[in-house]
Amino acid sequence: MSSIMAFAGSNSSTSINFALVKYTVSLLSDQKVQVMNMALFDLEMFSEDYEKKHGYTNSLIELRDDLHKADGLILSVNEHNSNPSAYFKNLIDWLSRLERKFLENTKIFLMSTSYGKRGGMSSLAKVEEILPRFGGEVVATFSLPSFKENFDAKKGIIDADLSEAHQKAFSIWLHSLSTDK
Repeated sequence: MSSIMAFAGSNSSTSINFALVKYTVSLLSDQKVQVMNMALFDLEMFSEDYEKKHGYTNSLIELRDDLHKADGLILSVNEHNSNPSAYFKNLIDWLSRLERKFLENTKIFLMSTSYGKRGGMSSLAKVEEILPRFGGEVVATFSLPSFKENFDAKKGIIDADLSEAHQKAFSIWLHSLSTDK
């Protein structure tokens, strides 16, 4: 049985990326899953001065420890002006200061969604490039464009082609968890 962590790179209480994460998690069976709502994860803006004065919060250390315990990570990143959100960048800054390889040996299913037709692809591409620097392996990616038109809270991904693409990427990632044991 694999241990999986799941969250969105957004701290919005109405995050569509978190909705995509929760839908993806609902497809799992026989895995231990920890889903984090980042809207409840308070985090100061990183600065060296703040770090020197206050150090690291217990919740940040616990998050790092939970990431270490996880075999896999389901992550969906939001996009602000063609980049990952400041919140997600800040989270990465804090975690990497605490421990550079905070994602060591973690298999990642990286996703993004947005209301636009590109589905957060610019942010997804940038995050896909940087996560390996911290020890993570991005095994599969998926981008869901036009969230309002292609996602239903009860049914999930409603476009057949997009649903199939999501399932294929998800299956590749899930298979990677079982082949590494």
